[in-house]
Amino acid sequence: MLDLGVTAIVFGLIFVGELPDKSAIATLVLSTRFPWKWVFVGVATAFLVHVVIAVAAGSLITLLPHDVVEIVVTVLFLVGAVLIWREGMETEEEREAEEEHELEDELAGVPTTAGFGRVASLGFATIFVAEWGDLTQIMTANLAAKYDHPVSVAVGAALGLWSVALLAILGGNALLRVLPMQWICRVAAVVMLGLAIYTGLGVAGVI
Repeated sequence: MLDLGVTAIVFGLIFVGELPDKSAIATLVLSTRFPWKWVFVGVATAFLVHVVIAVAAGSLITLLPHDVVEIVVTVLFLVGAVLIWREGMETEEEREAEEEHELEDELAGVPTTAGFGRVASLGFATIFVAEWGDLTQIMTANLAAKYDHPVSVAVGAALGLWSVALLAILGGNALLRVLPMQWICRVAAVVMLGLAIYTGLGVAGVI
């Protein structure tokens, strides 16, 4: 059964966490060279695979004693707050330059006339590799452990990641630069810190 409240919370956190991520920039770069629908199929599939892996990992955490789960969740929220704050300290130009440089070698041997299979595979491989150990993967596993509602968390996380990918593809550089990325990251970091404190106080029996 889908819990829309959990799905909405997860969507918001993952959406904000993914906005400054290099995966969004990689998606944008790929969509400027190849048909965006083909790119999105590969990117969306890679995100979905990572969501399934992260939710499975989070579900395993819930098998631990309740207090241990709450401690793990608290620590992961703190880690997430630090990581997303650091993401916000990097400028858009620095992120784009770094990601474009990393993609140069991968795209060098792929002609702009490449077919659907090759383009979708390239999109999948790029995101699949980039998302290992990523902030949003950690957040998804953490949220799956916290709410113990795998389907709702998976739907919210997948929709959040896909929405950022579409925003990058359809909005392009102009839209990404209009967004106050540093402040978005800071707000998200504060929210995650608040969740860590709230969960930690629960473990301590204060609330």
